[in-house]
Amino acid sequence: MLKIGVLGAGHLGKIHLKCLEALPDVYEIAGFYDPDKDKAEAVSRDLGLRAFSSTEELIESVDVVDIVTPTLNHYDCAVKALRSFKHIFIEKPITETSQQAKELIKLSEEAGVKAQVGHVERYNPAFISARDYIENPMFIETHRLAEFNPRGTDVPVVLDLMIHDIDIVLSVVKSNPKKISASGVAVVSDTPDIANARIEFDNGCVANLTSSRISLKNMRKTRIFQRDAYITIDFLDKESEVIRMKKVVNDDDPFAMIMDLGNGNKKQIYFEKPENLKINAIQEELKTFALSVNKNLPVNVTLEDGYRALEVAEDILEKINLNLNVIA
Repeated sequence: MLKIGVLGAGHLGKIHLKCLEALPDVYEIAGFYDPDKDKAEAVSRDLGLRAFSSTEELIESVDVVDIVTPTLNHYDCAVKALRSFKHIFIEKPITETSQQAKELIKLSEEAGVKAQVGHVERYNPAFISARDYIENPMFIETHRLAEFNPRGTDVPVVLDLMIHDIDIVLSVVKSNPKKISASGVAVVSDTPDIANARIEFDNGCVANLTSSRISLKNMRKTRIFQRDAYITIDFLDKESEVIRMKKVVNDDDPFAMIMDLGNGNKKQIYFEKPENLKINAIQEELKTFALSVNKNLPVNVTLEDGYRALEVAEDILEKINLNLNVIA
């Protein structure tokens, strides 16, 4: 059984600890470390877990380091863990800069350990159920809107929210981005709180992404258009729907939905609602990471994946800053 320790006991860190507690056959929880002593004492008391006195002490005591600190600390924590030859699970975004991410990739290869990035939407039941229907998408539209919450405003909305959709888009479009356009506005914080980006790929696919943390309601929807199919994924309600069109062979069914395209060309519309797995996404990603470590299997979300998503996010932020400078 793998012995694991969690770095960071904030909102998400506590969620990770509770998810790990639900996996007693997979992990042995050694404890956690958080520099806020009052917070550490409270979490230790509430969950009955050991609060380590330092990052280094925790790393020395475990096989796997689960890094759930603020993004600014990801790199330093990961470097210490990798140099101690520990497997790492690191929350998104992988690091503060893509250059730091490249260095982590090199360090993990030299250490010969497993490393996974916590792009949790890859494990969302709605995405899992729709994934097999996605084939060569040519237009993708995403909306990830959230009501204002001071937690997370230490980074731009692109790194806080949009990065989820950047990773999903990059995982389904088998082509490289060739052009990125973006705009955004800092409304209540010092960094962009609402942003829109258009990513054009070498194969002609276009993705239009919108993220906001100052909305009146929460929304996490993605719409994917491809040849003869339209796929919707609701990451918030964990539902997906697939609308497919096939050439009509026999139109004798009076209840069939048939579109007459002219010139004798008819297509029938099929609605499918894929069955969703009843899983906890964070719990599932931690469980599959343990399987990768124990069975020496490839991880589902690599450091390279985290690097690619962050590189695109940086490009988006650069375009936003350029536009803001022009306006100023």
